[in-house]
Amino acid sequence: MVNLSWFLAVDTVVPDEYGTGTQIAGRDRTVANSTDNTHSLLFGYLLWIVGFTGAHRFYYGKPISGTIYFFTLGIAGIGWLIDLVLIPSLDRRADRRFKSGRVDYNVAWILLTFLGILGIHRLYMGKWITGIVYLFTGGLFFAGYLYDYWTLNDQISEINGA
Repeated sequence: MVNLSWFLAVDTVVPDEYGTGTQIAGRDRTVANSTDNTHSLLFGYLLWIVGFTGAHRFYYGKPISGTIYFFTLGIAGIGWLIDLVLIPSLDRRADRRFKSGRVDYNVAWILLTFLGILGIHRLYMGKWITGIVYLFTGGLFFAGYLYDYWTLNDQISEINGA
């Protein structure tokens, strides 16, 4: 079988020489062993259905490419189709990058997507003051709502790491 991981930018994970972590093949960095499943593969594929808007890219912590997809309709649909194969890789990277804890990423993303303009996701994360401000200002006049699409994963990871 032909290995196309270099072409698809999919990481190959192998145990490091000390058995204390894993090494990304072809790179000189070691990441801690992680059994955390912070992001759902199924939810990623559901977001891929509307992925030409960049939704799945935002979910997996890729706000720049998510914004590019939003304005180019998934780079004319081609990048969107390629992402069908890349979603497992995006999921693994997000699971390694973000910390699990009391705030669930999937719940927060659902709340942001459907009720974000009302600040319900902020209330869920325990950010009561900004949640109430969002409630009365329409997500700070929509700008805060967009900001949260860019930063929600990092906000949750910070809360879970505390």
